[in-house]
Amino acid sequence: MADQRRHKTAYPGVFYRVTERVGRAGEEKVYYIVFKKDGKVFEEKVGRQFADNMTPAKASHIRGDRIEGKLLSRKEIREAEAEAQRAEATKPTIAFLWEQYQLVNAERKDQKTDRNRYNFHLSQSFGGKTPDEIRTIDIDKFRQHLLKTGRSPQTTKHVLGLLRRLIRFGVKKGLCTAPDESKLHFEMPKVDNLKTESFTHEQLLRYMEALDQEPDQNAAAFLRLALATGMRKGALMGLQWSDIDFEQGFIILRGEVAKKGKTEKIPLSESARRILSRIIKTDSPFVFPGKFGGQRKDFRKIAERVKLKAGLPQDFRPLHGLRHAYASLLASSGKVDLYTLQKLLTHNSPQMTQRYAHLADEAMKRAASVVDDILKIDR
Repeated sequence: MADQRRHKTAYPGVFYRVTERVGRAGEEKVYYIVFKKDGKVFEEKVGRQFADNMTPAKASHIRGDRIEGKLLSRKEIREAEAEAQRAEATKPTIAFLWEQYQLVNAERKDQKTDRNRYNFHLSQSFGGKTPDEIRTIDIDKFRQHLLKTGRSPQTTKHVLGLLRRLIRFGVKKGLCTAPDESKLHFEMPKVDNLKTESFTHEQLLRYMEALDQEPDQNAAAFLRLALATGMRKGALMGLQWSDIDFEQGFIILRGEVAKKGKTEKIPLSESARRILSRIIKTDSPFVFPGKFGGQRKDFRKIAERVKLKAGLPQDFRPLHGLRHAYASLLASSGKVDLYTLQKLLTHNSPQMTQRYAHLADEAMKRAASVVDDILKIDR
């Protein structure tokens, strides 16, 4: 049974109490020290006779170090450890910045994509580092690693862009200091993103035939509408019947499903109207519903299947390629100027539509050559 009485030792300021032994039967001494410092009296437990191998001499030595400020008390050590843990938990590592970034940007539509980029690429290489610990050479090596392991320049650019975005987010929110620009610089890989898919007349016929052969014509309508409107995949999957104004002839692209987060509208062409009129409606508000009437998440399988059946080139992107094909067909027709095409594609700037300029130029050349037939000049 514990004895709360103080027992003096031969050393000043050192006493012990008798208590039950830890881990075994019997009793042991628990040593304490008493000292005065800065006008205050301190009494502290320093250790057990057996469990800590404590002796009066050791206790006296600890007492001297405590008086001289060479040693922290157990309480102070615990508090220091707790403070260190708190500091570590809020240390502005990339992992910490990523957690905060997710909380603040929970409504962003690209959260899933960013999460994959972070988990698969950034977490292991930079998760435990703070922005101040990252150097330009680290970025260079990481960029080379991504490219050497088969990541495309575009993917590499997106991954590095997320890392840079996290650092800028941390600085903006006061979570970390801005890194020294002379020590940290992001050099992005050069990306040729001017690729534009297009259909030849024969390819377009084969593609439409492949769509006609699909057993699920509601799903096939998704691809037909993509080709007839140039709408992005996300906007099509989020399209609801209430977004279609059949009377005024417009399709509303709601901000929550639009890429730019801004509500816009595009004309409802006769082709699009016919495609929509043939869709079998359900109780779901979505034009192309998924399981249980919710928003469908993907159309990749049918898009790949139709692409292969139509014999399209291997590098033709089965979904986004339809948007480019739509724009290419309009630009090459000679009937749609680039400004109008920009509005139809809901591009932010004319620079984004400029990739189709060469098709418009060819259309103008064909128009100009009409004069040859009219004048019939024999050279």
